[in-house]
Amino acid sequence: MFARLDHRRLLRYAGLFTWGAVGVPLLVLSQPVDPAVDLSQAGLEGFVSIWRAWLAWILFGASYAWLTQSLGTRRVGIFDYLVLVLLIVSAVGVGYYSNSGLGSILLMVVACVLPWLLPVAVGIAWLILSQLVVMPLFRGIGFSWTEAVLQSILYAGFCVFIFVTSLVARQQSLAREEQRRLNSELRATRALLAESARVNERTRISRELHDLLGHHLTALSLNLEVASHLTEGQAHEHIDQAHTLARLLLSDVREAVSQIRDNDAIDMAATLLPLADNVPGLSIDMAMPRPFLIDDPERAHVLLRCTQEIITNAVRHAQARILRLRYSWDGHAIRLHARDDGRGAEDAVAGNGLRGIRERLAEYGGELETETSAGQGFVLRLRLPLEPGTPVPAEPPAPEPAVAPNPVGAAS
Repeated sequence: MFARLDHRRLLRYAGLFTWGAVGVPLLVLSQPVDPAVDLSQAGLEGFVSIWRAWLAWILFGASYAWLTQSLGTRRVGIFDYLVLVLLIVSAVGVGYYSNSGLGSILLMVVACVLPWLLPVAVGIAWLILSQLVVMPLFRGIGFSWTEAVLQSILYAGFCVFIFVTSLVARQQSLAREEQRRLNSELRATRALLAESARVNERTRISRELHDLLGHHLTALSLNLEVASHLTEGQAHEHIDQAHTLARLLLSDVREAVSQIRDNDAIDMAATLLPLADNVPGLSIDMAMPRPFLIDDPERAHVLLRCTQEIITNAVRHAQARILRLRYSWDGHAIRLHARDDGRGAEDAVAGNGLRGIRERLAEYGGELETETSAGQGFVLRLRLPLEPGTPVPAEPPAPEPAVAPNPVGAAS
């Protein structure tokens, strides 16, 4: 059962279980000490206070359930930060209105969520602030200030331990996601190397057939033609037959060499598709013409590296959930249109990734265009010219979906 649950779901369910467990003592506190007591002013105030505690308890559960959905795989927005504030306030509210230490227990649940939503320094600041807020609550319960401080330090120690444990889990999650990304790139590079090795081997075989076997067959055909002029009778007939067979064999060798050379292009679909597998938190919709073949291994490598960089930028910087990649022919050039639904930016500042893409394309006369705006995602348009004389489809077919979109956050 637990093998099917990843650490994010376990963290979510453990927090919800703790939230539900806090409701049990809260239910006990809701029961009146004397069932026959009348609704005096003090009793009415206690009744209102305990129901406010229940309201804060419900708000905490709802806030926690919202924040932990797709934890660590979705983009954190302003609304999530507001819900985080509500989560902390409701935890403090449970302790305040129930006049107990239940709020400090819920703050420990908050501590396990902070590393997934906030930077480490900000999360520690929130953690310290929340413990300072509950210190007066212990004073109101009946503790002296010294006891209240000690009690807060005790709960703060638990919260720090939970915070660090959750932080380690977060770092391990990022490391696993990075490993998955590197594995996808490794599979794509391995596919490109396999295609390049296949192309090189076919080229070597065709060259050997042409240079060795073709040369000897040509010499044999010339000698047989000379022999046909020097012989008569039955020997002449056999030499003519051998000459005809030699010409046919030479024609077959040339045809085989031509077919081998015509089929020595790299299949880019087999090379690029592994990049779309197992990208955590990102759904990649990749479409390309069929067939999608490139003769030049160097240009195929450039297209592969550019695609890898686009996917990496979408995950690390854009915080996108959907990335669409469209490959198409443009005369003797390949075009790639990439668009994500990330946060975008007011100005497209070229980092190392974009500069690397431009430098790779510039080596072969290619170009890169960028387009972005805040909240509207990022658009890249690449053009990679092919070698002069490289055959391209006469009528470029419409791009076909090459891979079905992954569910957002699939583990990929």
